[in-house]
Amino acid sequence: MAIHIGLAGWGDHDRLYAPELKAKDKLRAYADHFPLVEVDSSFYAIQPKERFAKWAEETPPSLQFVVKAFQGMTGHQRGAAAARAADPAPMFAAFRESLEPLCEAGRLKAALFQYPPWFDCTREHVRLLRDTKRRMEGIPCALEFRHQSWFVPEYRDKTLAFMESEGWIHSVCDEPQAGAGSVPTVLHATDTAMTLVRLHGRNTGGWNQGGAANWRDVRYLYRYSANELEEWMGMLAQLERQSADVCVIFNNNSGGDAADNAKQMMAMLGQRRPDGGDPLEPKPMPLQPQAEQLDLFGG
Repeated sequence: MAIHIGLAGWGDHDRLYAPELKAKDKLRAYADHFPLVEVDSSFYAIQPKERFAKWAEETPPSLQFVVKAFQGMTGHQRGAAAARAADPAPMFAAFRESLEPLCEAGRLKAALFQYPPWFDCTREHVRLLRDTKRRMEGIPCALEFRHQSWFVPEYRDKTLAFMESEGWIHSVCDEPQAGAGSVPTVLHATDTAMTLVRLHGRNTGGWNQGGAANWRDVRYLYRYSANELEEWMGMLAQLERQSADVCVIFNNNSGGDAADNAKQMMAMLGQRRPDGGDPLEPKPMPLQPQAEQLDLFGG
């Protein structure tokens, strides 16, 4: 039984890195802090398999990946883009191929299929989920809903039973309860090997700002309090009794709070960083090479 803590993405968490660190080196530096990362770039474009191979080669085996499914596969695209995605087979084939390096290295925790707020509980959408799971056979897949109809009282147990029978990993959410386009926190594992938990923050006022140009910056602007994290400690313990691994992703990135909250939770769990350090202590900066130090005193 283990709880693994990580962040959504690695590029935006400035407090983890030295100011002069180049973008290409951030993932390796990230791996010193956390054992888990969510790849979000794959949502916007299917990544070349060579990129995943590079990320796996440049990071230690302690770092595990959750990879977000391409938006064309989850119905987020509309208009002309949706028309181009009418035949899903090439997309699924390309996405599966991109994951091969992580699968071969034993570094893929799950592919995350997060469906949009308009993906409600209907017979047609259940059929689509069955079809998706068939196309992803052999790859662990997590399922996250954004429409509350899946968890209303009359469908909650049926939704969970369906996920169990189809082999979906439950992506448990912490998010504002802000109408139909949000889901409650349902503490039920549907896979004995793994449960995914994604903490989106509780910015109720900003959750439904989808039309705003900076909606993403608003939606995830939230910092969890110590009391809220303590509440989640009990919920994680409950999920840990149901799954061998509980993978927690902090997605409250907008204000730079995700990394701090994740480190707080690691400390509360008594966990060390993968590099052995205390999660709440700044990572020591490497000393300059001796030649550069001597140059400071040169004539």
